Amino acid sequence: MNKINFETKPYTPLKPQVIIPALPICNLGAVAKMVHKCGGEAFITDTPEDLYRAQRIILAGVGAFDAGMRTLAEGGWLKPLNDLAKQGQVPIYGICLGMQLMCRRSDEGSLPGLGWFKADVKRIILPPGSSLKVPHMGWNTLDIHRSNTLFLSRSDEQRFYFVHSYHVVCDDSNDEIASTMHGVNLTAAISRERLYGTQFHPEKSHRFGMALIKNFLEI
Repeated sequence: MNKINFETKPYTPLKPQVIIPALPICNLGAVAKMVHKCGGEAFITDTPEDLYRAQRIILAGVGAFDAGMRTLAEGGWLKPLNDLAKQGQVPIYGICLGMQLMCRRSDEGSLPGLGWFKADVKRIILPPGSSLKVPHMGWNTLDIHRSNTLFLSRSDEQRFYFVHSYHVVCDDSNDEIASTMHGVNLTAAISRERLYGTQFHPEKSHRFGMALIKNFLEI
């Protein structure tokens, strides 16, 4: 774990800096490694107050919704995350469960989410007779709805790696910037102001994930 000590200038000012909360619900090392490969510096911290000094934040996670919210609450992450989301100065990017936690609630649990997006998390329900399976697992293409900082190109050739059984449903369609098809249309990415989320894993998506992370580092 990269413990941050801002007194000794732990990162190179010329490199984009990302702080990743040390949540035990994801392979954070893979996310940090992808940031480094893309020319940034990633620091995993177990100190919530470090977020106030962040240039960018990545909220990464996998697993159950309630477990994720408990981890945020018990670790003292809720106040700095909510403060920074409200201020709107620091870009925050949620990956997989991290994106779902940005919503109001989930069918998977009973705890309220962060509520940054007017959106709920629903179980994936496939059409009757579908040969597809839940969870939605593997590579899939995107339908990018509008130009956005994360997707500078709207090429249909972009492919990303998904692993999920629940999907985000937005009240405002403008918050949904990309979708994917798995028997039904599923939200793949959301954005509002300086808040971003993807259901897929960029750290597992090779050159397509690298391109997206590079775009995030340029925000």
